[in-house]
Amino acid sequence: MPADYYELLGVARDADGAAIKKAYRQLALKYHPDRNPGDSDAEQRFKEVSEAYEVLADDQKRQVYDRFGHEGLKGRGFEGFSNVQDIFSSFGDFFSDFFGGGQRGRARARGEHLRADIELTLEECFSGTSRRLEVPRDAACDRCEGKGAEPGTSPTTCSTCNGSGQVVMGRGYITMTTTCPRCRGRRQIITSPCTQCSGSGQTRRHEAVHVKVPAGIDEGMKLRLEGKGQPAPEGGEPGDLFVVVHVAEHERLERHQSDLLAELELDYVQACLGDRIEFEGIDGTLSLEVPAGTQPGELLRVPGRGMPQLDARRGRGDLHLRVGLRVPTVLTTRQRELLEALRAASSDDDAPAADEPADA
Repeated sequence: MPADYYELLGVARDADGAAIKKAYRQLALKYHPDRNPGDSDAEQRFKEVSEAYEVLADDQKRQVYDRFGHEGLKGRGFEGFSNVQDIFSSFGDFFSDFFGGGQRGRARARGEHLRADIELTLEECFSGTSRRLEVPRDAACDRCEGKGAEPGTSPTTCSTCNGSGQVVMGRGYITMTTTCPRCRGRRQIITSPCTQCSGSGQTRRHEAVHVKVPAGIDEGMKLRLEGKGQPAPEGGEPGDLFVVVHVAEHERLERHQSDLLAELELDYVQACLGDRIEFEGIDGTLSLEVPAGTQPGELLRVPGRGMPQLDARRGRGDLHLRVGLRVPTVLTTRQRELLEALRAASSDDDAPAADEPADA
């Protein structure tokens, strides 16, 4: 025996229309095929709750069902749904609106989004820049002025839907509105398509787009240009253009979010005695105090000399200099003498004092 429709939806037999609609919404979302790909049990459940809703949401069908059950509906031509596509077709735009939050009417389609890629230098990311891009987009055909019909001819109103783009179909005791199968919702029929655009009303062109890149932009970030994507059919909202940022590798500076890392080579004397040196940063030359006794591998931090934050109020990151020791490969005679003297002095410093016993 088929399951009881009230039990399928989990509502009482005296439930009102709002309660039935709410129950169906929850179950349909739970068992919707898009949420359960390849699950035959969920698909079957989806068909069952949809059939229950179609009956209980219609006052006449519900009265017949309450009095005579499933057999009473069959005797009046109600056969239920054969597959999922049958459900979508039967509910028409109402089904789409039902899951989209209850919007009424046929929403206009939006144009497709487009993507473009740009490569920036680290300096451009630091200061910000602008770029001119050539973006391929669809535009109204020059020959037919976007109408899709050959010049000298005009589209005709669809006789099937009388220009509404929708048709009303009967199924049992209810009527359903769905997209017109002849004009596919366009309301008109083009009998003589434009030879240049083949009736689409659009041709592909390269449009110049100026992109403003803010300071602090980083690898992989996207810039969104509203309305610069593909135009929408029937005057709908155009899509957006998303510009994906790529940053070229810098020869000296390595970026870590808002901080910068670089290598700083010191000679032995500078590391031992300390020194004031100049270093070429991302925004010019800076003067840096190297403390005496600086060790190889140590990081020297220069606050506020890194990359700017996208939020300008947060300032800039830091510059970190990783110390390396620069050892000469060729020494002058004087340099060698001094180093030999230093080694001897270091050995003397390591020797035990006269009153200290030597190691055995």
